[in-house]
Amino acid sequence: MLGLLQILSWGGSFYLLGVLADPIAAGTGWSHQAVLAGASIGLLVAGLLAPGCGRLIARLGGRRVLAGHGFFLAAGLALLAVAPSLPIYWLGWVVIGVAMAGGLYDALFTSLGATYGLGARPIIVGVTLISGFCTTVIWPLLAFMVHTLGWRLTCGVYALVCLLALYPLYRYALAAPLPQPGRSTHATGDSHALRPSIYWAMTVLFAIAAALMTCLSLVLLSVLQARGHSLASAIALGALIGPAQVLCRVLDLVAKRQAPLFTALLSSGFTLAGLLLVDFAPAAVALGLVAYGAGNGLRAIVKSTLPLMVVQPVDYAVVAGRMARPALIVQALAPVACGYLLAHWGAEAMIDLMVLMALIAFGLSLWLARLISQAQRATR
Repeated sequence: MLGLLQILSWGGSFYLLGVLADPIAAGTGWSHQAVLAGASIGLLVAGLLAPGCGRLIARLGGRRVLAGHGFFLAAGLALLAVAPSLPIYWLGWVVIGVAMAGGLYDALFTSLGATYGLGARPIIVGVTLISGFCTTVIWPLLAFMVHTLGWRLTCGVYALVCLLALYPLYRYALAAPLPQPGRSTHATGDSHALRPSIYWAMTVLFAIAAALMTCLSLVLLSVLQARGHSLASAIALGALIGPAQVLCRVLDLVAKRQAPLFTALLSSGFTLAGLLLVDFAPAAVALGLVAYGAGNGLRAIVKSTLPLMVVQPVDYAVVAGRMARPALIVQALAPVACGYLLAHWGAEAMIDLMVLMALIAFGLSLWLARLISQAQRATR
């Protein structure tokens, strides 16, 4: 149930413009960049609100926050549907950004982690496994709706579905929070809950991983075509990433491992190896994209479970909310930054930069392993 609800939420926010951007631009006369700016606005708002959502989940429980985000998502989509001008369209994305902060992976996994601790891992892996098919389900559906209804009615119908489905189904699927005396005073997420060195290493690691995911999705086709691949060949190679992501999550679920730190090392290691192959071994680009897909597939699992090694469940929601902010802001700014760097440096230089970022991320994972080992020895 949670996986299907995540497909609905992601499809109405993060992945919406993958199908609707061109019809909106064509139907309104707004520039394509202005239309796509809506998604950046939504991600920026989500990043700014992420710590507040973490505190809300700590205080009220994830059930209320996740159920309530459906009202904001429906309102934002309704604003898109009736937007007479670009400012109203952007306002709709501001409201959708509020929904993204309270309804996507960060909020859900924070809620599950705060409720179940490391026992949430198999649920999280299962949710990412199901919701990994989001674009497979949502993009054809949106394309059909746009073809038959137009983009405005598509947004309106989607808003109605979110309004009717998200609140009651999240109330059904998520457990009510158990009463915890002193929750509001103990769930501080401050330096007493997590060492600053560990907090910042994790935060930077998660932000780099989010930046790599966003940037590669923007530059991969350009790089492959610049190296002589046709558009069809480039798309076919890029399509290897999705199955690799799903496969590594299936293997993780079957293995039933409870080793978030090992998973973090695997994720950053596969990502680095994949990007190195893409950059320096053109003949092995397919293998590189599979390796990158495996690393990126483990990313969401790492982000939600690694902090649980060093944070008590009562503090987890607040800490996770604070960690989510930089990653979401990076994702919001990445399209603008990638556009500038592509124009001035070219696609090959962008891949070189991404390899450097992946190398830093792998180094951070190794450093985190040392920091966490030291912290665990100190508490024994």
